[in-house]
Amino acid sequence: MKFLEYTNLDRLNIFLGHLNLGERTIKGCLEAYSCKHAGTDKRLSLSLENEMLDYLGKSSDSDSSSPVDLLLSRSSRKALIYLVLTLYQMYPDYDFSAVKAHQFFSEESWDTFKQIFNNYMFEASKEWTERNEDGSLLEVLYKALDEVVKLADCEIYVYNPNPNADPFLEEGAIWSFCFLFYNRKLKRVAGFRFCCISNLANDAFLGDSPPYGEDDEIFDDMDM
Repeated sequence: MKFLEYTNLDRLNIFLGHLNLGERTIKGCLEAYSCKHAGTDKRLSLSLENEMLDYLGKSSDSDSSSPVDLLLSRSSRKALIYLVLTLYQMYPDYDFSAVKAHQFFSEESWDTFKQIFNNYMFEASKEWTERNEDGSLLEVLYKALDEVVKLADCEIYVYNPNPNADPFLEEGAIWSFCFLFYNRKLKRVAGFRFCCISNLANDAFLGDSPPYGEDDEIFDDMDM
């Protein structure tokens, strides 16, 4: 996977990198990649393909929670492999194969993404409008993504793992989302992860820590 640079994505990343909203902080990041194997991608792709085939062989038709439909065709498995490889690029220190990441993808529509974005990013969108005059945050996001992956021709996926398979959760996280926009023709994937962190939880954590030097005063009163 090759990282692609886009000025409009960088602009959004600067705004969403650490948006302090008082009791909460919004963090977001947009990354774009071409689906061109590089480095260890070929080895990982083969490993993921075998993992999916093994999972497909063991899955039961009666298992309603199984993502079997996404694994039946080779083209669908290839798409999922690109999605997982994108996650590896976004979080290079996390082993997505170990948690069978392909089980946690579901295909969504732009309308679903729009609804989630509007509901959870309302305050961030309001802050954007106060600082910028070239459209709403969602409109600018749409244009930036469309420049990279042509949204009309995209498949949209959400990565929604259980807590043990979620590298996006941070201390004090209230919610988090990870959407991936895949264009088969262009062979490109754009990833957008955004989350909300409680500043109160972080403040409480810091409040539990003894002030600098306090430990020394405690030890000064002890016979060593």
